[in-house]
Amino acid sequence: MPVHQLSDLIRHARHHSPFYAELYADLPPDADRLADLPVVDQSAFWQANTLQNNRVLTAPLAEATVFKTGGTSGAPKFSCYTRDEWREFVTVFGQGLLEAGLRPGHRVADLFYAGELYASFLFILDSLAHAPVDNVRLPIGGGAPLESTIPTLHDFAAQVVAGTPTTLCRLAEHLISMGRQLPDVELLFFGGEALFDDQRRLLAAAFPNAEARSLGYASVDAGLLGCPVPGPDARLHRAFTPHSVVEILDETTGEVITEPYRPGRVVVTSLFRRLMPIIRYPAGDRAEWTETEGHFRILGRAEEGVRVGPVSLYSQDAQAAVTAADTRGRVMGSQLVVRRWDGRDGLILRLATAPGDDDPAELEVLAKEIITELYTARPLYPDSEHAGFVHPLTVEWVRHRDLAVNSRSGKLVRVIDERPTA
Repeated sequence: MPVHQLSDLIRHARHHSPFYAELYADLPPDADRLADLPVVDQSAFWQANTLQNNRVLTAPLAEATVFKTGGTSGAPKFSCYTRDEWREFVTVFGQGLLEAGLRPGHRVADLFYAGELYASFLFILDSLAHAPVDNVRLPIGGGAPLESTIPTLHDFAAQVVAGTPTTLCRLAEHLISMGRQLPDVELLFFGGEALFDDQRRLLAAAFPNAEARSLGYASVDAGLLGCPVPGPDARLHRAFTPHSVVEILDETTGEVITEPYRPGRVVVTSLFRRLMPIIRYPAGDRAEWTETEGHFRILGRAEEGVRVGPVSLYSQDAQAAVTAADTRGRVMGSQLVVRRWDGRDGLILRLATAPGDDDPAELEVLAKEIITELYTARPLYPDSEHAGFVHPLTVEWVRHRDLAVNSRSGKLVRVIDERPTA
């Protein structure tokens, strides 16, 4: 399927999608540059992209595959691909798997999630099938019991295991609890969420000969976003040119960022999708350009933050505090939990340790050191605590299996807001 010219895609969307026709109503007829166009408003897009009386699609839903997506709001919505669009999607992504380390003959276990209109399992399986090198595909799925997954990986001597970091970590924790390792695994392909240093330590204990690498950056709503860049920093990607255009915009002004190391929000335009046009669509992530042209570093989800009283915190803030304090590498996962009681907000930092690592005295010391690091990095929190605006920050020690995950995708939920909304 050919990649469309931007001007043709804009014209097609204006003429056939009521949503884009309204969005571009005040633009001149010959507007054909991204800079001429407004950024899509997420809320308005999904209010228009409904099952009944859809105003985003450019044609009736007569030939397509429909997938469920959380978008960037977490509420399930639906994304459509024609047969040709899906083939192009998985073919281009499959080519990028070579950059991630896929080699001829690799036996690859797909542990992503399937069913309920979820795309990731089928997407990875089809991408492997369309990759330009031969490979053996093991469609196990993320919902399979660990008790059967491990024998399958062992019996087939799987060399690559693909899944979300949360799924891979739960597998690793189960192996460690059994006193086992899988030394045949060479690569751990992760996607769908970030992989942090604490999780790498857990994976290394169960897969001693494996390297964890991003298999690429994509989403079912935004489409192709970034091809992995080989090297030690798994956050580095480059745009899937010419199939997509990635922009990084200032989070306050909306200005297009071109200089390196200035964070902003990721906006993508897909040049191979016409049924459900994606034009200047917010991907829901933050990123920064590097000094290498076209290369960008993913900095995390734009919404993985929370406001506790007057204090704004991101999951990256907590992760940095853990990394600074946990010099022995005992923490294997983290989660922010916000609650409200006695008229004030409170933050609980839920931290996972490996099986057998549960000395109360040592963990208490580590908890105090982590809190000190976070307070130093975000002094507004202790200031607000002393002023009586928020409860003191506390640490809750758990196992990795106790961390909450999205029931549909299996991804770790970085921030849990348990405050009543009524």
